[in-house]
Amino acid sequence: MQTPVFMPVGTQASVKGVAPSELHGCGVAMLLANAYHLYLRPGADVIEQAGGLHRFMAWDGSILTDSGGFQIFSLARLSNVDDDGYHFASHLDGSRHSFTPESVVALQEALGSDVAMVLDQLVPGDAPEALAREAAERTLRWAARAKGAARRADQLTFAIVQGATYSHLRREQARSLAELDFPGYAIGGLWVGEERALGLEMVSESAALLPQEKPRYLMGVGTPEDILDAIARGVDMFDCVYPTRSARHALALTSRGRLNLRNAAHVRDDAPLDPTCACATCASFSRAYLAHCFRAGEQLGARLVSVHNIAVLVTLARQAREAIVAGTFEAFRRGRLDLLGGAIAAGGA
Repeated sequence: MQTPVFMPVGTQASVKGVAPSELHGCGVAMLLANAYHLYLRPGADVIEQAGGLHRFMAWDGSILTDSGGFQIFSLARLSNVDDDGYHFASHLDGSRHSFTPESVVALQEALGSDVAMVLDQLVPGDAPEALAREAAERTLRWAARAKGAARRADQLTFAIVQGATYSHLRREQARSLAELDFPGYAIGGLWVGEERALGLEMVSESAALLPQEKPRYLMGVGTPEDILDAIARGVDMFDCVYPTRSARHALALTSRGRLNLRNAAHVRDDAPLDPTCACATCASFSRAYLAHCFRAGEQLGARLVSVHNIAVLVTLARQAREAIVAGTFEAFRRGRLDLLGGAIAAGGA
């Protein structure tokens, strides 16, 4: 796998509405699945018995599994946390469960993903500094425990930098995690309500202190503008539900901006979504047809736009790599942001 790379999200071992063969057609190299959701349904034992997550979901590319820290954070009313781990109620049936750093490692080893994330503790972006420090330091301790618990030689474990929106906490955590010598690192706990400029500042602070020769992964971020500005700061990996969620709302990404396919302007438009796009949707279907599908309530519309949106972000990451290799990335970034109509944020590390 070459970086930068965009990973579509298959939370429950399924990228919504898109088949594995279609993902291959988009050039996808790696997917994300979620250990929390798969633990609850269908259960790690079911997936392990089926031969592992790759065989279970018929995907022969790479898979990264998130540990579930974000999901438990988003369901905070159902959980509590202490130094041992998370203790939570299932959002499906109310049954009680616990996640520890060690049990989450074992869970992801049973799933058989290629990259496993450590258990981490998130806090809101506007959390008081004392709470942010407590969560970041707990995440650091959990990372050390997870590294000691890992057993599979064919699975890479990535640590996660936390620290909310406090620059000094981000720097402290990045330095301390780098000393633990993980195969890769993630920057977590951002894009959860803070100002975008502040989120980018935290990315810069974190990425600058993480090993440049190892992957640096910005979790849960996936608009074209955010990908370009994070790459400028040294980020290699991205995941987000944005392309498929946008597609379900009739929003198509293009190299020149976004199209709302519910707008009347597209009813008789025979052009493809993006004439520069080589995806299967653009090769066969017009804006008029896709607009018709959404107006008629046909699910095919969302599926076809999901394929296209994923292809756009995968292609963007590939083009960014080509520009980096050619030494023209900054010009590429500014040119694309101009076309997208996005604000150009100053580059970073």
